[in-house]
Amino acid sequence: MLATRRIEDFALVSDMQTAALIGRDGTVEWACLPRFDSPAIFANLLGDESNGFWRVSPAVDANLVSTDRHYREDTLVLETRWVTTSGIVKVIDFMPPREDGSPQLVRIVEGVSGRVPMASRLRMRMDYGSVVPWVETWGERTQAVAGPNSLWLDTTAPTYGEALTTCSDVTVTEGERVTFTLTWHPSHQAPPALPDAEEALQATEKFWTAWVSHCTYDGPYREAVVRSLITLKALTYAPTGGIVAAPTTSLPEDLGGERNWDYRFCWLRDAAITLSSLLRTGYRSEARDWAGWLLRAVAGDPEKLQIMYGIAGERQLPESELDWLGGYEASRPVRIGNDAAGQLQLDVYGEVAETLHRARQAGLPAGPADHLQVKLIHFLEKHWMEPDDGIWESRGPRRHYVHSKVMAWVAVDRTVQLLESGAVDGPLERWKALRETIHRDVCERGFDPERRTFTQSYGSQELDAATLLIPQVGFLPPDDPRVIGTIEAIQRELTTPDGFVMRYPTAGDKVGIDGLSGDEGAFLACSFWLADDLAMIGRIDEARELFERLLELRNDLGLLAEEWDSKRKRLVGNFPQAFSHVGVLDTALTLSRAFASVGVPA
Repeated sequence: MLATRRIEDFALVSDMQTAALIGRDGTVEWACLPRFDSPAIFANLLGDESNGFWRVSPAVDANLVSTDRHYREDTLVLETRWVTTSGIVKVIDFMPPREDGSPQLVRIVEGVSGRVPMASRLRMRMDYGSVVPWVETWGERTQAVAGPNSLWLDTTAPTYGEALTTCSDVTVTEGERVTFTLTWHPSHQAPPALPDAEEALQATEKFWTAWVSHCTYDGPYREAVVRSLITLKALTYAPTGGIVAAPTTSLPEDLGGERNWDYRFCWLRDAAITLSSLLRTGYRSEARDWAGWLLRAVAGDPEKLQIMYGIAGERQLPESELDWLGGYEASRPVRIGNDAAGQLQLDVYGEVAETLHRARQAGLPAGPADHLQVKLIHFLEKHWMEPDDGIWESRGPRRHYVHSKVMAWVAVDRTVQLLESGAVDGPLERWKALRETIHRDVCERGFDPERRTFTQSYGSQELDAATLLIPQVGFLPPDDPRVIGTIEAIQRELTTPDGFVMRYPTAGDKVGIDGLSGDEGAFLACSFWLADDLAMIGRIDEARELFERLLELRNDLGLLAEEWDSKRKRLVGNFPQAFSHVGVLDTALTLSRAFASVGVPA
């Protein structure tokens, strides 16, 4: 049976090296171990139960009355609570942050009242659900082995095998706790140490509350800001500082269509924008870690800068299709890897330069990254006038995308400021002239004077939501008529009936300007950009109303996917999506400043 649960039905748990998605019914449907980009051991999300899952929930005959769930305050510890006719029970799910240890998924069943029969059904499958491991049990330890991977289940409940599934059936009473810990471990090594689930729970809660305590934001919408910060931290690969765009692959932008991509990698753009937001909310160590990751990834050849890398800086991310998986709601193909790694996207130079600029403003000392920035601009100086694949990674012909040129201007502008600071040397006057040349080129070739709007690319009629960033990066002031005209054109021509923003026009059954068929939902990051722009031009009430409607799209745990399907009224795309949660942070910060500037109560 193909997945039928909505994307918003899932919760995230993470140890900042990998993650798992858990449904409302207590089923883990997606988990890649030991890293975000490792093959999944539970792939039910993209196939069916034969591809691996782990359900811990009241037994079939428990007569369920209601279910609710929440994260424990300021943590990534999930509690799911079931009310049955015979009692109340909860399951506590989390992944302990690790240093050098093996990844663990811990599930603690706790009786709250009465007597509740509980069932655990664990079907372990390696390599995205294609390999059945060899399973053996010794007392309280069950081991599953396939190739280099082993999984160890440690539980205080008795287990038995049935239909290639490891099962447990227990009845819990008030105050009783039953623990399950699943540990990934290299199969050639000695068994991992016996886990202490209760000790791991305390350590996990302590980690998250301590991390959140460093947040400097105390403005409106703080609950949403903190939850988004936790989510972004959860998507950070702690050993290297790389940040994944999302922990999933192939959750569709168009249900039943082909717009299914692997997001378990580190896009320079997404990571840079994420770090900018973290810096503005008090998190400087993440910026230092990311700068180190950037230096290692780019290495000694800035001219071969990629737009994305593996989470440890890997360059080769070949794209392939998993034909044994039916896809989320029959959305095929299921892809792993991403060929966009080989694209030319000129805007990433601007995002990298802007993030390093913000890091310096936040007080981070000068370092090798500053010299790397100068080298990147030497390359950009020779290539900014070329067509590229654009921010949206078009699989159609290259174009002179307006947003790409604007971000090339940003890259040069921030580097001019770096040179003016005296931190590094470079051709200051030449790059000042280059900055003016790019600015003039965009204004002359990327603006449609009849419609009073910037367009997607030079000479095109299409609009592009990425042009909403023009005032936000300082290319033009917010009150410039060309900025206001662009905002109004996008509101008029590029929004859904419920007022959310699409990235660009799509062509339905025909192949569109992006080289793909099918449509997609409203892109949530773009909708946040519109709210930012509205606040910047003084339409604060309108910005607040849009922002609050966007917050209502979050699931019950405060998580957002990449897009919103306005026809079906549901989230679509990979989940949770870093880009969307950056939007929450940035717009909250923008509105906070706007409220303060006009004396509007938050």
